[in-house]
Amino acid sequence: MTHLQAGLSPETLEKARLELNENPDTLHQDIQEVRDMVITRPDIGFLRTDDAFILRFLRARKFHHFEAFRLLAQYFEYRQQNLDMFKSFKATDPGIKQALKDGFPGGLANLDHYGRKILVLFAANWDQSRYTLVDILRAILLSLEAMIEDPELQVNGFVLIIDWSNFTFKQASKLTPSMLRLAIEGLQDSFPARFGGIHFVNQPWYIHALYTVIRPFLKEKTRKRIFLHGNNLNSLHQLIHPEILPSEFGGMLPPYDMGTWARTLLDHEYDDDSEYNVDSYSMPVKDMEKELSPKSMKRSQSVVDPTVLKRMDKNEEENMQPLLSLD
Repeated sequence: MTHLQAGLSPETLEKARLELNENPDTLHQDIQEVRDMVITRPDIGFLRTDDAFILRFLRARKFHHFEAFRLLAQYFEYRQQNLDMFKSFKATDPGIKQALKDGFPGGLANLDHYGRKILVLFAANWDQSRYTLVDILRAILLSLEAMIEDPELQVNGFVLIIDWSNFTFKQASKLTPSMLRLAIEGLQDSFPARFGGIHFVNQPWYIHALYTVIRPFLKEKTRKRIFLHGNNLNSLHQLIHPEILPSEFGGMLPPYDMGTWARTLLDHEYDDDSEYNVDSYSMPVKDMEKELSPKSMKRSQSVVDPTVLKRMDKNEEENMQPLLSLD
C-alpha cells in the first residue's frame, strides 16, 4: 500500500483492487501516464495535476488511462466554458448558501451497505424567488468537491435519492434544455464521482415526461442506474435498506434535517443570513443560463478533439424554451 491509499480501509483496498483495477505497485506509473497526456490539450488550463487529484479520476474510470484523462480534461473544460458558475464558488456565496440550507443537497449520516454516501434532494424545497436552478447546481457541485476528498467515497461512490413530492408543474417548467444540459455535463460528464444509483420517488407525470426528453443524452451506464419508483417505496427499500433512511422515504429514522450538510460546510456562518435575491448576478437568470451553456445539447463526446466541444449557436434560442409549457 502506498501513501496515496492511506485513507482506505482493508475492505475498500480490496474493493479498489477487484472492481477498479487499482494496483499499489503501478499506482505512480498509472498517475504519470495520465499526467503525460495533459500536453495533448494545450487549449485547457489544467489547474491541478498532483498525484492525489489525478488518482480520483483514475478511480472514477476504473484505471483506464485514456478515459481518466478524458474525464480530467472535461472537468477543467467545463469550468473554463462556464466561468460565471465558478466565480465565488464557496459555501458562503449567497445563492449557494440558500440552496444548501434548503437541502440542495442533503447527505444521510449512514452509508449504504456498499459503503456509498447517500445524497438526498427534496425538489419542492426550491424557492425560485430566493435562488436559481444554477445556484442549486453550484451547491451540488461544491458539495461533491468536498465529499470526494474522502478516498473511501472515491472508491465506493454515491447514491442519489430525489423526492419529487409537491414539485409543481410551474417549477418543472423552469427546467429548460439549457439548464438540463448544464447539469448533465457537470455531473455525468465532468466530475470524478461514481454514482451507483439515482432514485426518483413520488415523481409526477411531468417529471416522467422530462426524463423521456433527456434520456437519449444520458450515457447507457447512467440510464441503467436510474430507478423510477413513483409511490412504491418498497422497491426503493429493496435497494437501500429502510434502517438507514429517514421517514420521508418510508425509513425507520426521524425526518431528515435539511440543514445537516449545510451546517457541516458553513459551520459558524450557517446562521448569518445576508440578503440575496435571484437578481444578484449581473444578468437575468434566463440570459445567465444562455451565457453558461457551452453548446447545443448532444450526446456525450470525447474531449481529445477540441472541436467537438465548441459552442454551436444554431438552435440556441430554441434551447432556452421550457420543456413544459404553462400555456
